[in-house]
Amino acid sequence: MLLLQSVPNAPDIAARLAELEKQLAAVQHTSGFVDNTFLFLISGMVVMFMAAGFCMLETGLVRQKNAATIALKNVSIYALAGLAYYIIGYRLMYDGVDGGFFGHFGPWSASTPEGESYSSSSDWFFQMAFVATAASVVSGTLAERIKLWPFLFFSIALCALLYPITGAWVWGGGWLSELKFSDFAGSTLVHSVGGWAALSGALFLGARKGKYAGGKGVSPMPGSNLPLAALGTFILWFGWFGFNGGSQLAAGTIADIDAVAKIFVNTNAAAAAGLVTALVLTQLIYKKADLTLVLNGAIGGLVSITAEPLAPMVWQAMMIGAVGGVIVVLAVPLLDRLKIDDVVGAIPAHLFCGIWGTLIVAWTKQADGFGFIQQLGVQALGVVAIGAFTFALSSLLWFALKSTVGIRCPEEDEFIGLDKAELGLEAYPEFAQG
Repeated sequence: MLLLQSVPNAPDIAARLAELEKQLAAVQHTSGFVDNTFLFLISGMVVMFMAAGFCMLETGLVRQKNAATIALKNVSIYALAGLAYYIIGYRLMYDGVDGGFFGHFGPWSASTPEGESYSSSSDWFFQMAFVATAASVVSGTLAERIKLWPFLFFSIALCALLYPITGAWVWGGGWLSELKFSDFAGSTLVHSVGGWAALSGALFLGARKGKYAGGKGVSPMPGSNLPLAALGTFILWFGWFGFNGGSQLAAGTIADIDAVAKIFVNTNAAAAAGLVTALVLTQLIYKKADLTLVLNGAIGGLVSITAEPLAPMVWQAMMIGAVGGVIVVLAVPLLDRLKIDDVVGAIPAHLFCGIWGTLIVAWTKQADGFGFIQQLGVQALGVVAIGAFTFALSSLLWFALKSTVGIRCPEEDEFIGLDKAELGLEAYPEFAQG
């Protein structure tokens, strides 16, 4: 600018340069806005497809006399989650939390503030797609013996209140965020929240008739369609790239899009390691590879890496996912010994692996000024606080439902299957029931 002062027409040139800088900034903002919004939209669509993955996985793992019912529950969860999150959940989670416990009540408003780096509608859509994931965990655990309408009511409460409140503590800038608790894409905030709600429901509901009959161990109740369950796992694996990758929340710079790519690699590595570990362990322990445990091994690896998929090196992501596979293989029979009936193995894969994934963040990432022990302490505090809140409120809801409308179907309905009893139809009418 000093040189320009000695040049003829310098004021005109300086004004032109200032105008060019302003135009460049506008172009950069527009480009970033488009890229960030596009990441939210594409990731949201991919995460929405996870609802189909849960539907296929759970439908394949229940007996055929309950397959249509579990499919109805899964498609209903996604619809109800969207409505509940619009009417109450989103603002409760993000609007005016300011270091506290929750935001404001009321419907979300589709308006993008001037100067924002992404469309607010794209952000709402992406965040909404996460909500149904937590409720889907509950669906699989309580399958084959819970009544339809009490379950749907609980799902609405989970999506409108429980999930948004704990989400506000971290992602909404609440008290745990102030303490530097870290959960990148929701090992605890999504998966463990669903797992705690499922565990509470399983305790109130009890096991399926005949599952632990007469103290003679566990009576196998194999799923109706294991290839369908495998398809569901592939869909969930695919959906996780949007789940974790989209949680970078930006794609408008080289650094951001490079981070998304690294997240994809680490997410895939953790899933693969979880699956292979479960495959090897089941062969060593049972002398036969167990498909259902192998499928949950992949999911366990995915849940484990979700709390921090960016910071680890690939070999670290593999180790984190591998431990997730170990947790699944060991925890599924543990629940059976405790007579906690989890039809699809969701509690080990989502709750236990969610806890593991959240704690191990301290190994790969610490907040500024934190060491490993300090970060681990904050992570443990978050796990305990969110777990206690979710389990307590879920238990209160399950108790209220059990004491009023009841949550368990009659024994006769359970025997003939919920498809006939509650829906009046059969998923596979041309095949014998089993």
